[in-house]
Amino acid sequence: MKTKTEAKRQAILKAAAEVFREVGFERASMSEIRARIGGSKATLYNYFPSKEKLFFEVMYQAKEPEIAAITAALDPDTDDLKQELLRFGYKLVPALYSPEAIAIRRLAIAELGHSNIGKVVFEGSVVPIERQVAEFLRKAMKRGVLRTADPKTAAVHLLSLLESELLQRVLLGIMDSVKPEAVKGAVRRAVEVFLSGYQRR
Repeated sequence: MKTKTEAKRQAILKAAAEVFREVGFERASMSEIRARIGGSKATLYNYFPSKEKLFFEVMYQAKEPEIAAITAALDPDTDDLKQELLRFGYKLVPALYSPEAIAIRRLAIAELGHSNIGKVVFEGSVVPIERQVAEFLRKAMKRGVLRTADPKTAAVHLLSLLESELLQRVLLGIMDSVKPEAVKGAVRRAVEVFLSGYQRR
């Protein structure tokens, strides 16, 4: 098997982005993408085992490092948990509601029953965030700042609250974009509700 190279991987992503942009996800084919970069179909599948995974990489290669940096910046030793959660929310929510992120969410929903892209999106974007936030909350619980609970469940609650006021409105096209003032209000209220349930009395 030939050694994978980053240059080849980026060439595949560039060609795939062109095809997806031109014909959409459903009509795009791995054969067309392979034709644009040359080489064999086996080589293409060696880098990306499915069209869904390739699409995910195309859509998220610009946003993934940003979101990973936001969650990695959570300070478990903070003296002010509320302010730390607010800072986190103010950065995370705009990243989650960028045009690229919304497009892939809508596609994942539209493709349910036709492909496994929903699972790919969940495992590639949701799970890593939940894992990092759960670790942050676990440390806060250990320090006695939060009451003892299952950190994973607490992470799901926090992330769900941060999106609770905006998600359906954006996905269903009621809101074309999320304005900074809407983010600030939604995040503030979400953090207050989260802490009312998890902060140690």
